[in-house]
This record gives sequence, structure tokens and C-alpha cells, in this order.
Amino acid sequence: MKKKILFGISILFGLMFINSGLNKFFNYMPMPDEIPTGLLNLMSAFMQISWLMPLIAIAEIAGGILFIFARTRALGAIVIFPIMVGILLTHAINAPSGLPIALVLLAINLWVLFENREKYLPMIK
Repeated sequence: MKKKILFGISILFGLMFINSGLNKFFNYMPMPDEIPTGLLNLMSAFMQISWLMPLIAIAEIAGGILFIFARTRALGAIVIFPIMVGILLTHAINAPSGLPIALVLLAINLWVLFENREKYLPMIK
């Protein structure tokens, strides 16, 4: 039962990150009407670095695809973790309204990292 729940959550999690990465390339999701000034300034600064958003988008797409499949889920969780930390800090500092969903996504990522902890041991030995 636990594996089925993890599989279902992993599909949704992976699809969310694939969608987010594709949106950075194609801009198909509308922007909210009211954006906090701090977040607007942050996004403007990110856009000044021309290579940053495509790099994040590629990492989100690759991490999302890896996260969906059980065999590569451990690698996908590692790829997405730094992005997840950035999302959490962005919402904690600039847009607190998105913090609950960021915490849920972080919890899912941490759960997958914990479930695959034996795969990470060779990296730290």
C-alpha cells in the first residue's frame, strides 16, 4: 500500500515540476494579478541572468521525469532538492501565501530522500 501511495504522489510531484519547467520556456500559465513587490524584484533580478531560468527549467524537467519512475526516483529527488530549497526560501521571504504548498512539496521530497537513503550512502563514504 505504501508503494502505491508513493507512486501516486511521485507522479503528481514529477508532473508539477515538469509543468513548472515547461512554463519557464513557453509561458503558458497566466501570471497572478497581484504579485508582491519583493517577488517582482526577485524575478526581475533572475531574468537579468540570461542563463539562470533555462538552467532551472531544465533541472525541473529532468528532475520531474526522474522522480516519476521508481528506478530513478532517488536521483530525481537529489536533482529537485536544491530547487525545492529555493522555492521554500522564496515563499518564506517574499510570498508567504505559497508557503503551505511549498512545505507539502518539501515534505514529499524529504520522504523520498528518506526512503532511498541507502542509495545515497556510497556518496558520503
